[in-house]
Amino acid sequence: MGKLIAYESVTLDGVMQAPGGTDEDTRGGFTHGGWAAPYFDEVMLQHSTGGEVAESRLIFGRRTYEQFFSFWPHQTDNPYADILAKSRKYVVSTTLSDPLPWDNSVLVSGDVTEALLRIKFEETMDIVLLGSGELLRSLLPAGLVDELTLLVHPLTLGSGCRLFPEGHRFELDLVDTVTSTTGVIIATYRPT
Repeated sequence: MGKLIAYESVTLDGVMQAPGGTDEDTRGGFTHGGWAAPYFDEVMLQHSTGGEVAESRLIFGRRTYEQFFSFWPHQTDNPYADILAKSRKYVVSTTLSDPLPWDNSVLVSGDVTEALLRIKFEETMDIVLLGSGELLRSLLPAGLVDELTLLVHPLTLGSGCRLFPEGHRFELDLVDTVTSTTGVIIATYRPT
């Protein structure tokens, strides 16, 4: 049975919106996109390409899937591009239809909770959720996330979509930490 692991970049004030690029997600007038890029270093590269992300299945919400598909298949000489291309990618969407354009992509529709419980039971590898904030915020209260790895960047933005939804309480146990050379704390938690 595979674990569902959320692997998320966040700021100190919990913002997870558009870490990768200025035009990644401008919903709500968000103008701080690309905030994570200046902090990327070799420690973060080794953590993601040598660990949970590299040896797992992936799961995305529609918006993140389309964003990744528009960028990663066109990259060369990048370890992430190879990992993403070879990995099975589960895509949760109510608007996309089969066949999905990116190789090894599987559409997940209908009752998401039921579908993900089935996928977790059938998979022998872990399933890593990248980005996909709306999907993650629906999975946390449902108790479907087995582990949460946060890449906590040393900045605050003051606005933007935050990781944790209002009105929900989550207790987590810290199981591992690594600090990058740029001050990013890679903290792994499991629900208590």
